[in-house]
Amino acid sequence: MEELTKTEERIMHIIWDLGRCFVKDIIEKIDDEPKPPYNTISSVVRILEKKAYVGFKAYGKTYEYCPIISKDDYGKFSFKKVFANYFNNSAESLLSFMVKEEKLNDAEIEKLKQFIDKQ
Repeated sequence: MEELTKTEERIMHIIWDLGRCFVKDIIEKIDDEPKPPYNTISSVVRILEKKAYVGFKAYGKTYEYCPIISKDDYGKFSFKKVFANYFNNSAESLLSFMVKEEKLNDAEIEKLKQFIDKQ
């Protein structure tokens, strides 16, 4: 699986939410004003197709796109990269970060302890 740029990932999230969609559907879901040009989004979607993240069905000159890679699979791929690059593959470092930086409350910490004990 190839890493996505921020723009590609943003478009993929919209495609995952929509399932099957056309470029115009993607543009409608983008919150930016003014909306990005059709050709810009079309180019990003074609890149996603080349990276094998989306497939398409042609209707003449119009294309309907759908995700090939699931959001869950991409999330696992992304997390593994973050875990390796920022936490040195250390669960202790990750948990320490979560407790300190995310300001987990006592109930959340207790749930984590219970989860770890079950494993």
